[in-house]
Amino acid sequence: MSDAPEETGTLFEAPPLAEQERMVEAVLFASAQPVTIADLEARMPHGSNAAQAVELLQKRYEGRGVRIVRVGESWAIRTAPDLGFLMQKETVETRKLSRAAIETLAIVAYHQPCTRAEIEEIRGVSVSRGTIDQLLEMEWIRLGRRRMTPGRPVTFVVTPEFLDHFGLENARDLPGLKELRAAGLLENRPPPGAVPLGEGQDEGEDDDQTELFEEE
Repeated sequence: MSDAPEETGTLFEAPPLAEQERMVEAVLFASAQPVTIADLEARMPHGSNAAQAVELLQKRYEGRGVRIVRVGESWAIRTAPDLGFLMQKETVETRKLSRAAIETLAIVAYHQPCTRAEIEEIRGVSVSRGTIDQLLEMEWIRLGRRRMTPGRPVTFVVTPEFLDHFGLENARDLPGLKELRAAGLLENRPPPGAVPLGEGQDEGEDDDQTELFEEE
């Protein structure tokens, strides 16, 4: 009997796992955006296991200057957090977010999916179209599903770009009140005479804010 079928079966044999790691490493290194497992497998030879290759590669990079990190449902190569200070001189700040944009972004991040009306209810003032457009243009928020309520209002959610920028795997990794207070970003009690968030705030006012999240 002929051994042809057995020989044919080897034509589609997946490359060794070590070679698959090298392929994943090459794609992640060359990609400007995080890459999904599905995209990796579409690029790799038939039979490759991109998920396993990523997992092994992630362990291989532990303790190195760069890491394999998960961003939403995708993967990317990023500088180790403790070495981020080395990149500061190369960071160019093109523009600052207004206080209104910071508050709006924080509300979307912590309450997503939320509508414009819900954002305005939390802030206590109306949200200008310019504020929403700026965050959409920066690709830090995007349109979500419409509410099944009268008028079918559109909702807003944060994007993978937002998560990637702040080193988060998903929105559940956002710091809670305890963490924010421990970091000194929130006071345990508002100072006497403090104005609640949104009161007396002009939508167009652009304060010099360095922190992302303001106390609500």
